Parts: sequence; C-alpha cells; structure tokens
Amino acid sequence: MSQQVRDLIKKVRKIELRTRGLSAMAFSGSYKTHFKGRGMSFSELRSYQYGDDIRNIDWNVTARTGTPYIKVFEEEREQNFMLLVDVSASTNFGSHDINKREFMAELGATLALAAIRNNDKVGVIFFSDKIEQYLPPKKGQNHGLRIIRELLQCQSESPHTDIDQALRYLTGLVRKRCTAFLLSDFLDPNYGRYLKVAASRHDLVGLQVYDPREVELPNLGLLPIRDAETGNWRWIDSASPNVRQAYKERFEQQTQTFKEQFGKLGIDSLSLCTDQPFVGALRQFFQERPAL
Repeated sequence: MSQQVRDLIKKVRKIELRTRGLSAMAFSGSYKTHFKGRGMSFSELRSYQYGDDIRNIDWNVTARTGTPYIKVFEEEREQNFMLLVDVSASTNFGSHDINKREFMAELGATLALAAIRNNDKVGVIFFSDKIEQYLPPKKGQNHGLRIIRELLQCQSESPHTDIDQALRYLTGLVRKRCTAFLLSDFLDPNYGRYLKVAASRHDLVGLQVYDPREVELPNLGLLPIRDAETGNWRWIDSASPNVRQAYKERFEQQTQTFKEQFGKLGIDSLSLCTDQPFVGALRQFFQERPAL
C-alpha cells in the first residue's frame, strides 16, 4: 500500500469520526422529526373492526371470504437523499486553515452520515460545468466511507461551473422524490432555469459556502488576482476604499441573488462561512423549517 493511499485512509477515518459527532450534534436526536416518511405502504390485511375507515376495505378478499377485511398501511420511513457537490476550481479557494472544498466535504459527510445512521440511502453528484462523478444512492457504513473518500479526493476535469447541468442531471436521473442538498459557492450566475423544475420534483435545499476573504478585501496595496475558473489575472489596488467597497458589494449582490432565486420558488437555503462552525447554523436551520 502506497503512502498516498495510507494518508487518504487516515483522512477518511479522521473526517468520519469528526463528522459522526457533528451529525449527532446537528440533529440532536431529532432526525426523524426533520425527515419524515413520504407516503404510506401496504403492511397487512386484518378483519374489519368497528370504527375502521371503510375506504380501506379490500373488496376482493371480502368477497372471497364473506368476511370484511381492510388493508393496513404504515408510513414509509426509508428515504433517498442526494448531495449535489460543486467541485469546480473556485471551491479550492481558502484564506485560512480550511478551503471551501474541504468545508463542503465536512458538511456533505455530516449530512450523509446522519442519513446512513437512520438506514436511509444517500447518493452524490459531483459537478463542475459537467457531471464529474455519480455515486448511486445506497445504505451502509461502507457506502458512507466511500462518500467521504470521494468528497475528499474527487477532482474535476473542468474548472468551470454549471449548476443547471447538475440540476438537469438530477431530475433526469432520480425519478422518485428525494431530498437533495445543493452544495456550492454559487458563483455561477446562470442557474435559475432548472431550479423550478428540480424543486417541483424534489425537496431541494441550497447550501451556499463562502470564504471570509470573499466578503472583505484586506488593505494590502496592489494585488494580483486570478479568476480560478477562467485563469485570467488582473491587478487591483486594495488600498483604495472604492475598490474594497466594490469588492464587498459584488459579494453581497451574489449572495442576494442566491437568496432571491431560491426564495421566490419557496426553496429553503442557508449561507455558511468557512471560518465558522456549521453545526449550530445547520441545527437551527432544520429546527425552523417544516419537516421534509
């Protein structure tokens, strides 16, 4: 076994232990409150009893036996979850000890392990401006470890972002209604077209991840700035108050667009900064939104 493989295994185990604890904290034992079953499935037949709903009478069995029988249903507990994870070049940016990509790995692992612990299925779509990798929904600890491994090491072939492409893939691939978490920095300005379609078929949640240096530009004089997705370089004067203000306003406009795009369609969303623990924000978010 190579040193690189051993290092990866160590990272997977480390993040599994950390996010398992974070998952328990985020849901505080109330996972079933947040994620209820999506319908009723047939359980058994039994003799009709006074007070039973006559709409549940099985007329075929009743006719054969001469005794009224009803169908008993139970709530379907098993659910499918999908993580849509942005792996474009801009997610590799980080100004301190964790970048956006690593933050999303911990966030995605926390959500995945919560579902797996409850015996639900989880799948992942990794995307840039194309589908980079797809892990079909499955159960089990081994699948959870694979999700963590791919969250840590999935590399994109393209530096660009196309969120619509990921949403289009989701709606075409997953026919049964699921809960889908979209993890991205949402720097792609053209993702509105398929939000409505995806939200009509699935319970979609938008999770925006950003770095504090994307909010405030430090006063460091002339700085070379490179766009991670286009590769273009340019110089900016960070000593200029006007430049710093314009920089801040650009981020605020991107965040406002994200909130408005999701809000007008009734899709829940949450913004998370990489220099802040996400557990408290995630717990409050789920407590305040209706059961999924």
